[in-house]
Amino acid sequence: MVAQNEEVEDEYNPFSIGAHIKNMHTWHGFVVHPGVVIATNVEFNSKNKKFTFGLWGGASFSTVSVENKNTGKMNNAYYKEVSIYTKYRFTDNFFIEAVSHNNYTGVEERGDTLHYWSYDKTQGYNFVDINFGYNITPSTLVYLATIVNGGSGDYEIQEDASLQNSWTHYLEVSSKVWKNRNSSLSLFAGGAWSFVTDKTFYTENAGNIVNVGTTFSKKFSIKNYDIPVAVTAMWNPEQEKTVLQLDITLL
Repeated sequence: MVAQNEEVEDEYNPFSIGAHIKNMHTWHGFVVHPGVVIATNVEFNSKNKKFTFGLWGGASFSTVSVENKNTGKMNNAYYKEVSIYTKYRFTDNFFIEAVSHNNYTGVEERGDTLHYWSYDKTQGYNFVDINFGYNITPSTLVYLATIVNGGSGDYEIQEDASLQNSWTHYLEVSSKVWKNRNSSLSLFAGGAWSFVTDKTFYTENAGNIVNVGTTFSKKFSIKNYDIPVAVTAMWNPEQEKTVLQLDITLL
């Protein structure tokens, strides 16, 4: 009996890792980086699978041009991000999540001093999202994210030069509309607005649809190893931008 109990205990592995390679990195309608990116994560999951805490990181193989505010020169900067997330699942259908997005691409190249834990509104690379997700059906998710404390420019400059936090809300509905043994097709649409300011984190003048598209996912088998591959076609009406993202799961 003891040996059986020990075997059951050994089946629980609290830690896991993941890795993806993508031709670009998109998020909520933004093209965060237009070149090839490798993304990794490490996370802890509780035994009852309700609580998750993890780190997500991204790094690019290519650079973007950043202007140094002190010299006026253009410098090359690699995409760099290390974000922290935690999630609690109240039920199989409902969860709450907090994410600290820490994208410090080009901070030093533009002439700022890098402070990884800085959430200064005007420095523009750290902000916190509080998110809620609810599966209204097994295939359909409603997702609401709210930026807190005006981080990363989520504010509007008032006439007296004060900064009014926008508390931008992002609402997305995604649904898996077709699937077979190793493939699936999903549709999604997301929009952003603020009850406080006209400008939002995602839009310039007013709330708008910012993220519309579809994702086709398929598992390719090489010998005995399955490689999940996803292609996302995304359109952002606010920025008038359309892209195709390729995402290959390595781990």
